[in-house]
Amino acid sequence: MSILTTATTRRLTEPLGRFLWPLAVTNLVVNVVIVMTGGAVRLTDSGLGCPTWPRCTEESYVAHGALGVHGAIEFGNRMLTWVLVAVAGLCLLAALGAGHRLAVRYSLVVALGVPAQGVIGGITVLTELNPWVVSLHLLVSMALIGVCVVLVDALRGPARTAAAARTTRLGWLVFGVAWVVLYLGTVVTGSGPHSGDADSRRTGLDPQVMSHVHAVAVYVLVALTVGLLVLARRLGDHRVARAAGLLLGVELAQGVVGFVQYVNDLPEAVVALHMLGAAVLSASVTWVAAACRPHPGR
Repeated sequence: MSILTTATTRRLTEPLGRFLWPLAVTNLVVNVVIVMTGGAVRLTDSGLGCPTWPRCTEESYVAHGALGVHGAIEFGNRMLTWVLVAVAGLCLLAALGAGHRLAVRYSLVVALGVPAQGVIGGITVLTELNPWVVSLHLLVSMALIGVCVVLVDALRGPARTAAAARTTRLGWLVFGVAWVVLYLGTVVTGSGPHSGDADSRRTGLDPQVMSHVHAVAVYVLVALTVGLLVLARRLGDHRVARAAGLLLGVELAQGVVGFVQYVNDLPEAVVALHMLGAAVLSASVTWVAAACRPHPGR
């Protein structure tokens, strides 16, 4: 029975194997997109547009006219989750069909992570947008983006040996500090005006103080990234140098956007751009970490 099941699975998944690469890229794109739609939910105060979960209301799974535009925005974000589930599932099947072990492993993480995100999103609603739960919700999305980048690298990354020990240590330090920056960014948001609903609770922390703490972490991250770029160039490690250079560009752009939103009292459009930058930062710093690891090539 087990052999029959395996053979049947292979017949079903092998035709999908040819689509593994575009599905992996789509996986990455849709996980970035849902960060943006989640940001739209938060920035339009639509976090409780559907006031319960898993239903939208006590009587219905779908939004209705009485919920207004907030209900439509929140329900639309929920529906996008099903798109992510479909893409992640197809990507996993394609990885199985292609017989690519690493791709199967990373695709499985995303395929399990997306529905887990749906549950965390439900908890944010049931806790009436507890800022710490909202923070976790965003950070899990950032982590899934990172896994998608590793999947893309596993499929099309160039052959390479491990980076020099000093470069690898500094690369992972940059990765760790970047995640501190991402976390502090969620704390700043949770203490500020854009927490998803006009009446939702905040962290109680001073948003101005937390903004400065976040900024200090960014300064440290930029300094470490410059150090990594210089070290990689000195050692002739061009792949790490390219990854670090891209990351530095993303950090500087994020810094400019963050400064603009701070001095202009957090306009929604600029905050949305900053959230997109955070997703790109997660992807870029993951590429730095991946560049420090060996790769067998294609």
